[in-house]
Amino acid sequence: MREVYAKEEEKTSRVTPERVFVVVGNKAKTEPFNLNDLAGSAGRMDILCRCIAQTLFISHGVRKNSAVIIVLRGEPSPPKSVMVVGSEVKYMSPDERNIGGIIRKALSIKVGKEWVKSTPGVYVAKKDLKDVLEELKDYEKVYLKECGEDIRKVKFGRKVAFFLGDHIGLSEEDEKLIMSLADRVVSVSPLSLQADQCIVIVHNELDRVLLEE
Repeated sequence: MREVYAKEEEKTSRVTPERVFVVVGNKAKTEPFNLNDLAGSAGRMDILCRCIAQTLFISHGVRKNSAVIIVLRGEPSPPKSVMVVGSEVKYMSPDERNIGGIIRKALSIKVGKEWVKSTPGVYVAKKDLKDVLEELKDYEKVYLKECGEDIRKVKFGRKVAFFLGDHIGLSEEDEKLIMSLADRVVSVSPLSLQADQCIVIVHNELDRVLLEE
């Protein structure tokens, strides 16, 4: 697959939305993949597409205050991360295939450690979880886990980053890293939910608080 080289002026390193969701895709491909097999050979890219959709889309609109970063750990050239910023994104719809196609295009770009724009609101970089954590140093960092504090008892700041894993979860190493930097561990349910479901619940709880203010 021929790699596309991004223009220098398309680089950026800023993450500014109030809500950021970071999802680790343990087996997700780091090169362009088969759109007809998102759940298989693409390394459960379907899960990450759903997480992007639930982070950004509401009925007839996009959450301008939110962004999502997917950390890709699959073959052949891990790690890579793709960031989608709600206030900037265009040409994206909530279905998995459309989102998968946009991620696929981003992964065709040759990148280094800095974010490079692929399409409006979509950026890609050679970043792992540690790099993302460092970039979000100004955010309140929250690890979503069943054993955490009930989300309805937590008061969050204005800029919050939530961390969670895909169907495999987070490795012991990743969990140790996040726990060393996380401000708190929060639970959205006593049950083990799918990653995209957790994102919907977090949005709902934060939306309710905003409406009450």
